[in-house]
Amino acid sequence: MSETLAESTSPEAEATGGDSPPTGKPSWRDAHPTAVRTTRWVLNVLAALLVLGALLLPNKIPALHPRAFVRIPVEAILGAAVTLVLPRRPRRVVAVVSGVGLGVMTVLNLLDMGFNDYLGRPFNPVLDWGLLDDAQSYVADSMGGAVAVAAVIGVVVLVLLLLSLMTLATVRLSGLLVLDRRTATRGTLVAATVWVTCSALGLQLFGIPLASQHTAALTALQAKRVVFTVRDEAEFQKVAKVDAFGNTPGSQLVPDLRGKDMIFTFIESYGRSAVEDPAIAPGVGRTLDTSTAALAKAGFHAKSGWLTSATYGGSSWLGHSTTLSGLWIDNQQRYRTVMASEHLSLTKAFKKTGDWDTVGVMPGVQKGWPEQEYYGLDKVYNAFQLGYRGPKFSWSTMPDQYALEAYQRQVHDKKRDKPLMSEIILTSSHQPWAPIPKMVDWDDLGDGSVFKPIQKAGNKASDIIADPTRSKQEYGKSISYSVTALTQWLERYGNDDTVLVFLGDHQPIARVSGENASRDVPISIVAKDPKVLDKIASWNWTDGLKPAHDAPVWKMSSFRDRFLTAYGSTRHPSKA
Repeated sequence: MSETLAESTSPEAEATGGDSPPTGKPSWRDAHPTAVRTTRWVLNVLAALLVLGALLLPNKIPALHPRAFVRIPVEAILGAAVTLVLPRRPRRVVAVVSGVGLGVMTVLNLLDMGFNDYLGRPFNPVLDWGLLDDAQSYVADSMGGAVAVAAVIGVVVLVLLLLSLMTLATVRLSGLLVLDRRTATRGTLVAATVWVTCSALGLQLFGIPLASQHTAALTALQAKRVVFTVRDEAEFQKVAKVDAFGNTPGSQLVPDLRGKDMIFTFIESYGRSAVEDPAIAPGVGRTLDTSTAALAKAGFHAKSGWLTSATYGGSSWLGHSTTLSGLWIDNQQRYRTVMASEHLSLTKAFKKTGDWDTVGVMPGVQKGWPEQEYYGLDKVYNAFQLGYRGPKFSWSTMPDQYALEAYQRQVHDKKRDKPLMSEIILTSSHQPWAPIPKMVDWDDLGDGSVFKPIQKAGNKASDIIADPTRSKQEYGKSISYSVTALTQWLERYGNDDTVLVFLGDHQPIARVSGENASRDVPISIVAKDPKVLDKIASWNWTDGLKPAHDAPVWKMSSFRDRFLTAYGSTRHPSKA
């Protein structure tokens, strides 16, 4: 008898939150029936809107428009059908599990939006959690520690609210459905019939199919990502063991560059958009033309082409490692695998010869950097070892001009028995492109204090970061600054034996480069010795620092082998 009573009264309790115990006085509900009915109606509508909104929520910002939410989600129909056939306790369990699951999918969709907007790819639920810590550090460097803390708290609260409210909504709706099973069943059958009809006829509204299975498709896609990631790990480990130059003796590596001071430089976010986007290119183009002419006057000449980066919008280390390893490293798992491998990096090839001293200048590194061993660098100068006493420029710890001058003082200008091979990472063109340094007289750089008034007078990150037009403008200025600093350094300190290879690591974020931008980045080789550029004549690269639109485009992972081959290296493969 008690079980029957519980079953008969539970739907009302589930939908309204339970009945008030009898007392000597009328309850608030009895005293205000209109307010109670209105409140119930509002809560029911809000619960339905929350669930339907989550079921139809896109995972890309460009798709986030009202048309996306006028479809019929099959998941809601199936959920209603399951709810109507289940007894009370299993129904409650299914409602809770469904609410939590829908909340998790909503969080993943929001993460997809952010990753697609910034990195040009969706969130990987296996590999990308660690990048959230990098995002927090970026916010702290760009907007301040207080903003970063507030953002973290806001994100945690948002996630907890989503999970809680979504669960409460599904529980409420499940209880509401069973209040009148007959009507709910008829409504579910009608909705199912309409969905099948729309699906069969391909009916659309504003160009979007009315019959939706959006959440089911995204759930399947997330599952495929997980499976692919697990499989990719095992397959890439095998790929990383195969190396065309893995067993090449040092004496047979880059013999045509013996005696040259080699410099490999990555310019942060230096992408094809900087050279070809009409809103950005004029200023950058003038800088490249001016720098080409200035270098030619100093006796240097250049050839330039395009590489397709393994990353986009961020994760610069993936671009660095892809270029120098000759492997396609487009996720953190592959990066960890190759860093722990014996696969020969381009920079380590110079160390393996025994004929070069090797050094890294990494102003963006502010903690331990175990990658030093993989890249074969005898010494690495991080953000704290370059003597800088000036202000940070948002994320960038110091202006590129200062980093290059510090490299000159502490490394390049020192007398040594061997030529030098250097890897330099320039960071002034890192988003949010505010404030941006300005060039100062090289003799006035000192300890960097000269940049204090420049940093103080610059734009605030908060004024630039959400404005696409200003972001484009300031991004272009930052690239011009970095290129100017690097080429002026070469004019000032380069010699007959200096060979500079510089390139971008990836395109800037979609807000700047555009939703359908390529992943191409410019690359240039600069030298005084004509024999250096003669070796790559067959590459058909463009003369000067600005690659032509139709210049060759290679995958970034192909550069290592092409470079080693062009400068006389002999292949002796290692195999898995």
